[in-house]
Amino acid sequence: MTDYQDAFEQALRIGRPPNVAELFPNSRALIVSGRFIDRAMLKKGRAIAMAANGRNYFAIRGALIAAQRANAAIIIEIAKSESGYCAVNFYNIARLVDDLCNELNITVPVAVHADHYGIKGPEDVAYARTEIPSMFDAGITSIAIDASHMSDADNLLASIELWPYVPRWAGRETEVGEIKGSTGLSTPQEALFLIQGLNAHDIFPDWIALNNGTSHGIEAGSEGIQVELTAEVHEAVSAYKVSGAQHGTSGNSSDRLRRIAGETRTTKANVATSLQMISWGLEVNDYGNARLDENGNFIKVKDQGVTEQTWAEMTVHAESKGLKKGDYKKLNLPFESRLLAQPREVRERMADRVAEFVYTLLTDVFNCRDTAPIALNEILAAGSHDPGPKVDRIEDPDQWTPEKIRARASEINRDRGASGNFED
Repeated sequence: MTDYQDAFEQALRIGRPPNVAELFPNSRALIVSGRFIDRAMLKKGRAIAMAANGRNYFAIRGALIAAQRANAAIIIEIAKSESGYCAVNFYNIARLVDDLCNELNITVPVAVHADHYGIKGPEDVAYARTEIPSMFDAGITSIAIDASHMSDADNLLASIELWPYVPRWAGRETEVGEIKGSTGLSTPQEALFLIQGLNAHDIFPDWIALNNGTSHGIEAGSEGIQVELTAEVHEAVSAYKVSGAQHGTSGNSSDRLRRIAGETRTTKANVATSLQMISWGLEVNDYGNARLDENGNFIKVKDQGVTEQTWAEMTVHAESKGLKKGDYKKLNLPFESRLLAQPREVRERMADRVAEFVYTLLTDVFNCRDTAPIALNEILAAGSHDPGPKVDRIEDPDQWTPEKIRARASEINRDRGASGNFED
C-alpha cells in the first residue's frame, strides 16, 4: 500500500493535464489523459477499461466505487447526444468526477471522455472549432470525434480539420461506420483508409470504434458484436498501433464481451444503458438489458434503486410523453433533481447497485483488475501528463491531399446500412 501511495503522490504531481490542474488546483483526484488508460490495458494484455456513461450522478458514483474496489483504471464519459437529455454534460462531468473522487478517496486513475462528438455536416465542423476547446476548458481529458455519419472521405477530411483543436496530450478516439446494429458493417478497407489518412497528417488515434454488429440502447436482437469482424479490422490497422473501442456493450452477453477482450485489440468498452436501468432499480439480464414483464413493462425490483413512488412518477411521466421503452433515457434530465432529493439510504443503494454490476464487469469480464498501478507506472515512466503517441508518421502526406483522399475513397465499396437516427 505504501508503494502505491508513493506512486500515487508522484502521479498526482505530474500526471494531471494542464486543464485539470488549473481547474482543480487543490484536488487529490487523479484525472488523467485517456492515453494512460489505454496504455495500462495494453500493458496488462487482453484487458479492457470500462468507459462508464455517466447519465446520472449515481452511475458515476457507483462506477468510481467499483473501480476503486477493483483497483482498476477507469473512464467516465458522456456522449454528445446524452448531453441533450441528461443533467450531466460536457461542461459539468469533470467537476462531478473530481468532487466524487475527493469525497470517496478514489486513488485510481480516471479519464473523463467526451464520447461520440458527432459531426454530421460542414455546420458541425464550424461549431466544433470553438466547442471542442471549450470542452477541454471544462476538464475533458479524452474525446471521440465521430464523423462516421458522413462519407468515408468527409469523415477523414472533417477529422483532419478538427483534431488540431484537441490538445496533443489528450486521449483520441475516431470512428468508422456508424453504430447501427447488423447493417452497414465496417470493413477493414475503410478502417485502414481512415487511419492511414490521419497518420499522414500526424494524427495518431488511441482508439477506433466500429460498427461491428452491435447497437446503442436496448438491444432487441441476439446477434450483437461480431468478434471475428472486430479482430479482422483491428489486425488491418495493427501497424498503426490503434486499439479498439467497443460501443453498445449493453446488448451483449458476458461471454461475448470476454471474447472481445481475449480475441481482439479492444482496450475501451462503453457501458451506458445498463447503468441507467440498474441505478433506477430495474431487473436486468446478463446482457445488461432491462427485463420486461408479460405486458411489455419494465420490472421494478422492490426496495432497490429508486423508491416505488418515484418509479411510479417516472412511468407516468414517460406515458404522458409517449416514450417508448428505448426512450426512457429521456427521463434522466427531468428527474435528476427528484432522484437526488430521495432519502440518503435510497441514494446510496442506487449507487451501490451500480457498483456491484460494474465491479463484476471489471473483474470477471473485462480483465482489468489491478490496472491502476500499471497506469501509475506509465505516468511515472512518461514523467509527465502525456505519454506521447504510440506510433510515428508512416504515411506520405503528399499522397493524402484532399483530392487524393476523395479519389481513394471512391474505390471503397460498402453497404452503408439502414437510414435513421442511431445515436443514444
